[in-house]
Amino acid sequence: QTGGLLPARFFWSIVFGAGFSWPPFVSCFLKSIRINVALQQIVEQTVTGLGYDLVEIDRSAGGLLRITIDMPWSADQVVEQFVNVEDCEKVHRQLQFALEVDAIEYRRLEVSSPGIDRPLRGEPDFERFVGVVVDITLKAPMGVAAQGQVSANRKKFRGTLERAEAVGAEPAGWQIVWSDEPAPKPGQRVSKKRVPAPLQVLGFTLDEVREARLAPIVDFKGRRPGDVPPSE
Repeated sequence: QTGGLLPARFFWSIVFGAGFSWPPFVSCFLKSIRINVALQQIVEQTVTGLGYDLVEIDRSAGGLLRITIDMPWSADQVVEQFVNVEDCEKVHRQLQFALEVDAIEYRRLEVSSPGIDRPLRGEPDFERFVGVVVDITLKAPMGVAAQGQVSANRKKFRGTLERAEAVGAEPAGWQIVWSDEPAPKPGQRVSKKRVPAPLQVLGFTLDEVREARLAPIVDFKGRRPGDVPPSE
């Protein structure tokens, strides 16, 4: 007899008997996991195979399968490219075929470009959107690290994304910078003598982040004096 752990099927047979089977709700849960894993693989292989980046998969209870794609990005590219209608249609056609072949059930398929609240998925996305206002949700509250500057229970922050400088032997991380001073209302005069609120800085690593998205900020002010009109 050799040492080591027993295979799972033998373990459950010993504990619950040879005729053991998972309760229906557990079986449904495990099936759902297998389907989601298969869906992720199919969609990612299809999207990247066509030359796009997979941003997000959203599957609603009503059977809607929404796929968000984007153009690949690199730090040295001169002109940033954007997804258009033709790109979405091409991915939509190929996904319909791939999902049908693998018998993935859904009622309606939508393929779109990222919205104003685009999720940030990894290091390349953070590099791409340096200098942009983002919403960060941490996995755990600040706790003692808050040092009385913000609530110890706080996990959500909004600020400008920056690359933090390396400290000692630690690699460079990330930080967001913000001010708790409320933005002036339209038409409100701001005194030049008013002392601005101090800037707050939150340093973090990607492992500490549960979710990161571009802040959905819409500018309704339109063109400002001095703006250069687009060339014809």
